[in-house]
Amino acid sequence: MSEFDAIAVGRRVLACEAEALGQLADGLGEPFVAAVETLFRAKGRVVCSGMGKSGHVARKIAATLASTGAPALFVHPGEASHGDLGMVGSDDVILALSKTGETRELADILAYAKRFTIPLIAITAAKDSSLARAADVVLLIPDAPEAADALNAPTTSTTLQIALGDALAVALLERRGFTASDFGVLHPGGKLGAMLRTVRDLMHGPGELPLAALETPMAQAILTMSEKRFGCVGVCDAEGRLVGIITDGDIRRHIDGLLDHTAGEVMTHNPKALPADALAAEALKRMTDVSPASTVLFVVEDRRPIGILHVHDLLRAGVM
Repeated sequence: MSEFDAIAVGRRVLACEAEALGQLADGLGEPFVAAVETLFRAKGRVVCSGMGKSGHVARKIAATLASTGAPALFVHPGEASHGDLGMVGSDDVILALSKTGETRELADILAYAKRFTIPLIAITAAKDSSLARAADVVLLIPDAPEAADALNAPTTSTTLQIALGDALAVALLERRGFTASDFGVLHPGGKLGAMLRTVRDLMHGPGELPLAALETPMAQAILTMSEKRFGCVGVCDAEGRLVGIITDGDIRRHIDGLLDHTAGEVMTHNPKALPADALAAEALKRMTDVSPASTVLFVVEDRRPIGILHVHDLLRAGVM
């Protein structure tokens, strides 16, 4: 008996599904545009439905749409026939999934959509199926072999459904101009929520700013650095604009005759800074990805400092 090769099986499955995804991408056309526009014009919610594995995918698509700013919910086709059709409003759009397009449990949803003129988008592999004939927009997935072809278990087909749902969600959010800040409002928890908080949420305000003027003697600048405890001093010009920063490194580089200098003579020009509406994730990137790395960022408005952010603030917020 030959030894079972799990890696070979895994690679075969992934190759099978990757090939089908390529076919799906190549086949996108006007129906996809029509589906996105139908979702964009909807005044109500996107009602996703499907049976079995297609139902699991429909739940996932509904969750993805809702998390990206398009109100959506999942309605089980079996429960729809026993009262849950009341959850579907006249301003909604129905997104129904079925590989064969002949799922009996969807019949009542299709009839309801027709009766009340509710737009129906179908995701199916069968263009002549009952579902396709009932739909206003048909998104065909390739009728590609399932990865477990001998069993015909839903594998490749559900991967295609998920990917097409993701494509719809992303196209819709870009069509709507949905931003990362909007996304953050819907994701307040966990690391993702922390990354999507703004710098304004985390920064220390004007009263805690370590600042000095260009002509400030270094003795006074060092005193300000010690009092404010951020390990730096921001240097501003006569109009209050941030033009430099003094750190421990700057002090060491000018240690000979340090107290004979002014802040403007010791400072490093063009310090790292961000506007208050920048995301915490961008602040972390600015601190760590741009050489040299730093532990603080000034927050500016019209180049004037209004706050300061320390790497420890990002750590406490769960960004790191």
